[in-house]
Amino acid sequence: MEPSQDKLLWKHTDSGDWQLMEAYLFKMQQFQDLYWAKIIWSPDIPPSKSFLAWRLMHDKVPTDENLILRGCSIVSMCNLCNKHVESSFHILFECEYDVRIWSWLADCINVVIQFTSLEDMWNLCELNWSPQSKVAITVAIINLLNTIWFARNEARFNNKSISWRSTISLIIANTSLTGNNTCKPSSNSIRDFTFLKLFRISIKHPKTPIIKEVCWKSPLINWTKCNIDGATCGNPGFASCGGIFRNFTADFVYGFAEPLGFVSPHFAELCGAMRAVEIAYQNN
Repeated sequence: MEPSQDKLLWKHTDSGDWQLMEAYLFKMQQFQDLYWAKIIWSPDIPPSKSFLAWRLMHDKVPTDENLILRGCSIVSMCNLCNKHVESSFHILFECEYDVRIWSWLADCINVVIQFTSLEDMWNLCELNWSPQSKVAITVAIINLLNTIWFARNEARFNNKSISWRSTISLIIANTSLTGNNTCKPSSNSIRDFTFLKLFRISIKHPKTPIIKEVCWKSPLINWTKCNIDGATCGNPGFASCGGIFRNFTADFVYGFAEPLGFVSPHFAELCGAMRAVEIAYQNN
């Protein structure tokens, strides 16, 4: 053994070296993987709509129940049914007002909806739908939550009663807007067709691949053919050009590939053509 100075070792790696990535992975192991987070936060859904769903899943919606837990002294009453103490689960799932709206959505997707926990509603998005329909269902659920919460606030703070039928019309209008703007394709099934039409969403058919035939044609007898190309990484960007000479029996005669530096795509193509002419002249 040789004397050496003491040093700190990171015990969670074999080498003992501390790296930022290793520390990040160690810290992330403590957090639970929330599968529904990717469903809520989607590029196709406005973040302002997703925010209420995010707060609901973390039990942070300012219902009477949560306000009382924070120390507010209030008398609680559901403003949609006037029959029950207001909690997050009641105001969005159990109230008579909500049951009619959830029943309507269940008829739209032809399933029986029965929620025992908040996570159950996101399972509706995983029922083997096409990408476009999956976006539409997710948006419909998020808009349903937002519209119910809007109706609750209108009743409580503005003394305005919004009928459940008007709430459904708002859900359809908001879902239609997002469903028509998404780039996700639909399938050709009657199930998807029927569902999307209920929300006034135009079906986006999947893009069919374009098959383009590219084949090399031999030149005339006793002739030599040269195929060239030039390419850049960016416009302009680092570029190169190349080419290959073959005779009329498709035998390889000569080839070249040369870097060109930082140039435009047009310049790269032109250099390939000029270099091919030079090589042809040098080799007669």
